[in-house]
Amino acid sequence: MLGLATVQPAAVQAVTRLVVQEGVILRIPIEPRGLMPQIRWQEKKGPKCVPAGAIRGALLSGPEQVDFLLFDRSRIRAQFDEDCPALDFYNGFYLQPKGEKVCAGRDAIHSRIGGSCTIERFKVLVPHIAR
Repeated sequence: MLGLATVQPAAVQAVTRLVVQEGVILRIPIEPRGLMPQIRWQEKKGPKCVPAGAIRGALLSGPEQVDFLLFDRSRIRAQFDEDCPALDFYNGFYLQPKGEKVCAGRDAIHSRIGGSCTIERFKVLVPHIAR
C-alpha cells in the first residue's frame, strides 16, 4: 500500500489568493504543456478587464504574453508592453489587482524574482485544430 501512494501524480496547483491589509495578491501557477492535438489559437478582440476570481492558471505563450486559463475553460491572452523585459515566469507569477478585476493598462504581473510587466491588452483566444 505504501508503494502505491508514492506513484500517484502530483496534484495540480491552484491559484492562491492572499489578502494583505485589504489588498489582494493572486499567485498564478504556470501549468505544463499537455499532450494535446495541435491547436492553433486565433486572437480576437478581448475585454478591458477579466474577473480575478475567474482565473485558474496560466500558460507561457511567448516572451511578451501569457495565456490565462479561466474556469469556464476559455483562454484570455495578456499582452505586455514592448518595454517588458523577458522575465522568468516559469515558476509562476503574482497579480495584485486594484479591485475584483484584472484590467489592461492598469494592472501588472510580477515575477517571483521581482520584475514586473504591465498588461497592455487582453485578447480572447479561439481554438482551431491545425491540419
